[in-house]
Amino acid sequence: MRRTPALIVGGGPAGAVAALLLARAGAPHLLVERSAETGDALCGGFLSWRTLEALERLGILRDTLNHDEIRRLRLFAGSHRAEAWLPRPAIAVSRRRLDILLLGHAIAAGAAVERGVAVRALEGDCVRLANESEITPDALFLATGKHDLRGLARGAERSDDPTLGLRVRLGPNAALDRMVGDAIELHLFDRGYAGIARQEDGTVNLCMAVHRSRLSAAGSPGQLLGALALESPALGERLAFRHGDATIDAVANVPYGWRASDGTAGLFRLGDQAACIPSLAGEGMGIAIESGARAAAAYLRHGPAGAIAYQRRLTRDLATPFAIANHIRAAAERPAWAGALIAAVRLAPGLAGIAARLTRISHKPLDA
Repeated sequence: MRRTPALIVGGGPAGAVAALLLARAGAPHLLVERSAETGDALCGGFLSWRTLEALERLGILRDTLNHDEIRRLRLFAGSHRAEAWLPRPAIAVSRRRLDILLLGHAIAAGAAVERGVAVRALEGDCVRLANESEITPDALFLATGKHDLRGLARGAERSDDPTLGLRVRLGPNAALDRMVGDAIELHLFDRGYAGIARQEDGTVNLCMAVHRSRLSAAGSPGQLLGALALESPALGERLAFRHGDATIDAVANVPYGWRASDGTAGLFRLGDQAACIPSLAGEGMGIAIESGARAAAAYLRHGPAGAIAYQRRLTRDLATPFAIANHIRAAAERPAWAGALIAAVRLAPGLAGIAARLTRISHKPLDA
């Protein structure tokens, strides 16, 4: 059995930021990541202006992520359409690119990282690995994203019709680039929605949240995309650029709207393991990065006991973003309400900017 003062489980944005800041402070730690090579997690990849500022403070410049900016929000529901300017330019980036840069910065700063190490469960104070070995940490930073760790599972979505995440890549294609342009698109439909944005690798990322009943009625992810192409003309135009053999990635039972309600000494929940905001808010990566930074700061100041105040403060600071995002999601997934939502944005485009600001988490200075 090994021991470590701080064990970070997961090498995505949240875990990498925590490791980076612990390494810079000279605090002993270990980050374990189940994948031997960096892949491309199911994610919309939207980084708001606030998240980009936080990344720049960590040493990640926006031009290393994507040279093309997102300046507008474009909404669709059936034949309805609206468009509005974002408060400030944002970008979209593949998780592969973001994860490589963040974990690379952490390793360069001296972070202790072991890859190809899968964690199976938390058993008492001991973390059991897939190879049956064990690690006992004084503080556990749980950064496993949408995948739960046995013994520390999040609460299920409070619904008889849980939500699934789907992702497919479109293009690359010059005509598709012109169609999407400098916008983040949200396509709203019955019991779900899809976000579309151009990424740094030339492809267009289509990431979808859909209720299980809608997928079950269609029969399969591929058949669902076919049905939505007929139901939503603008979405159908974009899906026409999907290659027939393009993989459809999926993750089941995402508890959108869930937040960790209480803190426990020695357990720092990060990213989606701390709070899972509805993906149409485009703030999942912002929360992941900020939670990693806040957790590291709390641990450096107060040790494992700092987890309690950290978790409570994060939960409180996310109350307004979650409330706004949950209300927008409720409207987006109902066709009659979605049409009204788009009509409101068409008449008063400034509403979109207000919603965008209200669904951001505040990023604290690194020395705060």
